[in-house]
Amino acid sequence: MESGQLVSRAPAPGYATRTSGKMDKPLISHHLVDSDGSLAEAPSEVPKVGILGSGDFARSLATRLVGSGFSVVVGSRNPKRMAGLFPSAARVTLQEEAVGSPEVIFVAMFREHYSTLCGLSDQLAGKILVDVSNPTEREHLQHHQSNAEYLASLFPTCAVVKAFNVISAWTLQSGPRDGNRQVPICSDQPEAKRTVLEMVRAMGFTPVDMGSLASAREVEAMPLRLFPGWKVPALLALGLFIFFYAYNFVRDVLEPYVQEGKNKFYKLPVFVVNTTLPCVAYVLLSLVYLPGVLAAALQLRRGTKYQRFPDWLDHWLQHRKQIGLLSFFCAALHALYSLCLPLRRSHRYDLVNLAVKQVLTNKSHLWNEEEVWRMEIYLSLGVLALGMLSLLAVTSLPSIANSLNWREFSFVQSTLGFVALVLSTLHTLTYGWTRAFEESRYKFFLPPTFTLTLLVPCVIILAKGLFLLPCISRRLTKIRRGWEKDGFVRFTLPVDHALAQKTSHV
Repeated sequence: MESGQLVSRAPAPGYATRTSGKMDKPLISHHLVDSDGSLAEAPSEVPKVGILGSGDFARSLATRLVGSGFSVVVGSRNPKRMAGLFPSAARVTLQEEAVGSPEVIFVAMFREHYSTLCGLSDQLAGKILVDVSNPTEREHLQHHQSNAEYLASLFPTCAVVKAFNVISAWTLQSGPRDGNRQVPICSDQPEAKRTVLEMVRAMGFTPVDMGSLASAREVEAMPLRLFPGWKVPALLALGLFIFFYAYNFVRDVLEPYVQEGKNKFYKLPVFVVNTTLPCVAYVLLSLVYLPGVLAAALQLRRGTKYQRFPDWLDHWLQHRKQIGLLSFFCAALHALYSLCLPLRRSHRYDLVNLAVKQVLTNKSHLWNEEEVWRMEIYLSLGVLALGMLSLLAVTSLPSIANSLNWREFSFVQSTLGFVALVLSTLHTLTYGWTRAFEESRYKFFLPPTFTLTLLVPCVIILAKGLFLLPCISRRLTKIRRGWEKDGFVRFTLPVDHALAQKTSHV
């Protein structure tokens, strides 16, 4: 069986009455609740499950198992003290008594305590031990053997299964609806693995077969990863923010202070940040669609789609969703900061000073038709661009994306995404207007910030326009449908070339 593949097997004997693992299954079974609201003793005919350990995870695990119809016995070094912390339907006793009758025993304790169970080796022989532990980052690097493999070495007569280490105690208590449903499972014993798989389903989770116990080290590393897919996009966004913030600081704060002696440092918290955020959002949005352009150009150059992209391009393509969401985040912050600009005290002082200046110069009417139209168009395009980005962000959510077919998802993310890039470009050009050609806008000989952000988006828009040319579009469509320049595949595209483009998303 391949690693990571969902397992579909017939229910094991004794577990058929607890199948389905539905999301709407209550945490506490109605058949196990007394009239006073407490958990009643489970029927004797239901399979027994043992738990070694009395920590938070063991208590949550016991609650979930009882609610799923299992008879639970908990082994603790201090059963009298711990009994009140567990459901009344779970029997809390000494470890020696807890491992007697259950065939499946959850080991809910830290690695350093495994050796304390060696005295129970004879009683544990032939039983299924489910290791739910997680190492710390230091322990994961220090030990070359996973916790599950170490447990298997201590108890060679037992079938050790790694499972439930990626599920938190909160998820066990609240149910899989409020947490991740997938439970990676690995073991060297197929029958033991199948038994635990059916238990996972009965508890309302989705089992994922990760193969042999050698995969336990990889499974134990999963909870140690902190947003692994977001690291590079976050660092990219942070780097862009630092660059544009420093650039705007030099132009809008440092240059007036050096050249004219004006103190503009009050602009740092709001104005400079608000000038930086749209630059970051705009560049990030362009970086979402740039790898697609590079990939298409590479396929045209090679004349085939059957050659791998370079690793850097492949990773770039895989991070487009995260980059796009960060772009939307920066754009939303820019909109909020823009709404706060009139609330600043400095802005009020500027309005008062402008009014006084207008009175002193005896001007009763101040109106610039060109500026009025520019700002109206500029704001309208900005709202439309943010609306498109919002649509892209919403459809990237798994719950929404799963409700769309491939053509709908591709239309939103590709077509409407490109429209958002065009609107953002027009928004930027309207903001800049003729400022790029005014000498006074070049502070310390540095061009206006918006001119730096226009380079990549304009290249993308120009490339997209070239790809729409019939000679290039037809060749690219043929390549994506399997045609090769130096191969033996020769065929004619359908007569309706537009239909071929819409239905081909290889």
